[in-house]
This record gives sequence, structure tokens and C-alpha cells, in this order.
Amino acid sequence: MKLFALLAAQGVPASEADDLVAALEAGAVAGAQSEVVELDGMAPASQGPLFADGWDEGVTAVSEALVGIADREWARRGGRSAGAAELAVHVADVRQRERADLVRLERFVRGAVLPRTRPNTTQRRRVLEALGEAGGLCTARTVELSSGDVILCTREAGHYEPDDKPSFRDGKPGGWHLAGASIWSDAGAACHPHAAV
Repeated sequence: MKLFALLAAQGVPASEADDLVAALEAGAVAGAQSEVVELDGMAPASQGPLFADGWDEGVTAVSEALVGIADREWARRGGRSAGAAELAVHVADVRQRERADLVRLERFVRGAVLPRTRPNTTQRRRVLEALGEAGGLCTARTVELSSGDVILCTREAGHYEPDDKPSFRDGKPGGWHLAGASIWSDAGAACHPHAAV
């Protein structure tokens, strides 16, 4: 299961992962067989020739059995690993739980978080981005010179009018871009102009 998960995380398609694990399973049996073969002729000399003959016959029997297991399992599964069906059930269960968690989280964000954010604020923009609903917002951004932070406009797409300048006395942004206390136009050197998404 861990190997399947690692292969899936690397983007290996399920059918390829299945073939790789099946080959690995057969290879493990074949590897065991190669170690058993090395025991041929390795019976303790102190046990006598009769024991040595039985030892070697046992090595041959186990070796042949392991080769048979590897071949039979590979053929029986048609190159498919034993864990494939189990993995499919596990992955489906995990995905179902993840979907249920996402539905609960989205319900909470819509019901408790979004209503507490004020229009034209960075907090609201972040919530809308998390919900995948920020497409209707302005895409203009600027860089705050003192901190180097990138600031995104929090107003709706299409709001900008270059001739509608802000009135700094009462804080109304006019047609310029707005994010918190920052008001800017597209003409600034560190600004990226507005575009409707």
C-alpha cells in the first residue's frame, strides 16, 4: 500500500503502478529462489553424506517450488499485483472522506467566515479565492515600497476609471484601486494594470 501511494504521488498511472508492483512481487520470490540455490552443496560436513544428499534434494525442491510460485502468480494475475483491488477500495474510501471534509469546510466558510468579512477587504478577497470565486475581482496589484509586499486590489473587476481620482480627504477611492489603506493608479511604476478576469 505504501509503494502504491508513493507511485501515485509521483504521478505514475494506476495500471503502470500495478504492473510495477506485480513485477516486484514476482521478483521478490525469484530473489528468494536465487538465495536458496546458493545453499546447494552447503550441508554441514559433520552430518555425513546421507544428510548432504537430503540437504541438496531439499534445496532443489524449495528452489523449484519458488520458481513455480513466481511463474504461477505472475500468470494467474496476468501481470497484476495482489494489492491492486485492495488499493482501489482504499483510494475510493479516502477520496470519499476527503470530498465529505471539503463539503463541510466549504459550508463552514460560506456560513461563518464569509459573512464576517467586509466588502473591498483583503480578508474577503482571500476567502473568495479559497472558494474559487475571486474571478470577478480586479486583478491590479502594486508593491508597497516600505515592506515590498504585493497588494491586490479588493474591488470588483471593471471598476477602474483613470480620470475618477480619489478624494484623499474623506478616503473614497473614486475609480482608483483600493486595498485596505492603499489607494493607487495604474500609472505607478510598481503597479500592474487592471484587467477583467
